[in-house]
Amino acid sequence: MEVILADYLGFCYGVKRAIKLARENASPDGSSCTLGPIIHNPQMVERLKSEGVGTVERLSDLPQGKIIIRSHGVGPETYEAAEAKGLDVVDATCPHVKKAQLSAKELSDDGYHVVIIGEKRHPEVQSIEKWAGGEADIVETEEEAEALMSAPRLGIVSQTTFSGARFKSIVGVLLEKSRDVRILRTICTATDQRQKAAKELAARVDAMIVIGGKNSANTTRLAQICSDICPTHHIETAEELDPTWFTNIDKIGITAGASTPDWIIKEVYIKCQRI
Repeated sequence: MEVILADYLGFCYGVKRAIKLARENASPDGSSCTLGPIIHNPQMVERLKSEGVGTVERLSDLPQGKIIIRSHGVGPETYEAAEAKGLDVVDATCPHVKKAQLSAKELSDDGYHVVIIGEKRHPEVQSIEKWAGGEADIVETEEEAEALMSAPRLGIVSQTTFSGARFKSIVGVLLEKSRDVRILRTICTATDQRQKAAKELAARVDAMIVIGGKNSANTTRLAQICSDICPTHHIETAEELDPTWFTNIDKIGITAGASTPDWIIKEVYIKCQRI
């Protein structure tokens, strides 16, 4: 069986930067923590914990020390609260997420009603909404976009890991909601590259393995894209590989989300070659 890796897969720049900042600010006494999981990969979060980087869900859970803002970002009020509490703030927000946050703020400040295209419950989207003053609409489907009221001025941004094709389709609906529409496409290049590479590879193989956290939006998106083309299995680690998936399979493709470490990808690749 031939095992083929996608041209673009695994850690993106923003995730590499966040992990690097976390490791540089590790503390064995437990005084250095991320606010929520720094990335959506349980195995990497656990490894960081062993290296001296803990996780707290609320600022109140860390009496003192360093609070590391995770790659998904937070609203401006969190920075203010952390500083008021006397915590050292290490900002590991992905630069692309930061751009989306500031784009939403810019649109809001300029008098546009902001619409964020993305997942309502995703922490990145929630942080972008807060930078828009907490008054933005969030839509994930064309139906949700259609249900929005018309507005004199409409400003559009997106979750950085959203599907480019879906973004374009939803924007098409939103264009009918106002005569003054400003679109700031904030999907990052790494997302576009990984989705395009996964789609191309899925068309060349008999089945796909997509590696990444089950709570990772961009990994789930890759799995959805691939499953529209060929049988697809979303796993977090090599232990989840099932030999029955490879029956009568000549070519298997592998891709991985932007928060998936290289060591996990390597383990899956080696195990696939041995099956």
